[in-house]
Amino acid sequence: MLKKYLFLTKPGILFGNFVTTLGGFFLAAQGSVDFLLLLITLLATTLVVASGCVVNNVIDQDIDQKMQRTQNRALVKKTISPTVALIFATVLGLLGFGMLWFFVNAYAFGFAVLGFVVYVGFYSLWSKRTTIHQTVIGSISGASPPVIGYTAVSNEFDVAALLIFLAYALWQMPHSWGIAIYRFDDYKNAGIPILPVARSILRTKVESLIYVILFAAVLNGLYCFGYTNLFFLITFNGLCAYWVYLSIIGFKAENDQVWAKRYFLYSVILITALSFSFSFSYVSPAPHLPLF
Repeated sequence: MLKKYLFLTKPGILFGNFVTTLGGFFLAAQGSVDFLLLLITLLATTLVVASGCVVNNVIDQDIDQKMQRTQNRALVKKTISPTVALIFATVLGLLGFGMLWFFVNAYAFGFAVLGFVVYVGFYSLWSKRTTIHQTVIGSISGASPPVIGYTAVSNEFDVAALLIFLAYALWQMPHSWGIAIYRFDDYKNAGIPILPVARSILRTKVESLIYVILFAAVLNGLYCFGYTNLFFLITFNGLCAYWVYLSIIGFKAENDQVWAKRYFLYSVILITALSFSFSFSYVSPAPHLPLF
């Protein structure tokens, strides 16, 4: 039974957001890590994300049964009731938000609220089913965890926080479209108007390449504004160069699903490597460029 509740929280998404929260924290810590604060921030953020994922499961019951990869979820199989799932989500959310408010700071709490509201309200309840721009809207929630991690340490929203928010939102686009091409039939059967289904796979490949380039350009701003060192510059651009390469060879792919799976998996590798690279990318003294 515990396994069913665990899978309601979407462990893959939890891992991804755990890693990006860690990256934001490492960037702000600049080599001086408060491990207790790190533990609280990671746990609290994970609880909030888990709460949102459980609510998403409740909302998506009707379309989950139409998709091969989701048709065995507990709510679809009715092994957990929607009411129990919502109670579970509420407990997770209260714990996570409470920890951020009482033990971290208002900035981290605020971005957790932003991510949750966008994911549950603007993405799950509305845009996922109605508009091709769903991925753009959903990217806001995906970009919130690294900012939670960053502001947990900095206790302010500065230029670096803005850059990672924008960059991680941009990363979401080709990452999500890679999944959509790989699982094209699932999305089509469920009637989800994501870009490759609503327009074409070719257009998706073109836009993915554009977003990869924008992602690289924005996050290079961390080096330009003095937040990171040469190690970051070389490592990050090397990772992005290969993602650009994968984007380009996608135009000649004989099998779009095989290419898309590779493309999606590399996006996960890239963001994981990037997040851990921040622990070696600090500079001294760190710049102080607050926005609010």
